[in-house]
Amino acid sequence: MISITLPWPPKSLSPNSRKHWAVKAKDAKHARQVAAWSVRSAGIRPGDLDIPYRVKVTLGFAPPDKRHRDDDNMLSSCKNFIDGIADAIGIDDSKFEIVIRRDVPVKGGAVHVTLEPA
Repeated sequence: MISITLPWPPKSLSPNSRKHWAVKAKDAKHARQVAAWSVRSAGIRPGDLDIPYRVKVTLGFAPPDKRHRDDDNMLSSCKNFIDGIADAIGIDDSKFEIVIRRDVPVKGGAVHVTLEPA
């Protein structure tokens, strides 16, 4: 099992955002790199994991405040994190079974990711 903590995704990656496409593209690229580097800094390289056909990915959302957030918007905002994780472990993200969990709010927000064989 692998556990990493990622920062709260930027507002521009929300499906409800009305930011310019170039701002979204820059933030999306950065989010993907952050996720990949977080996995690599945990010591995981492509091929290191003995992963079967499916991978259970649990996303624990710890928002920066107590405002209500939709599960689907939080998940959509993390699409680039998921892509970066898939890049880093060398597995196509179509093999991910995603589970969403709500955690208590923390200052600045965070996304706690756990990977395990499904």
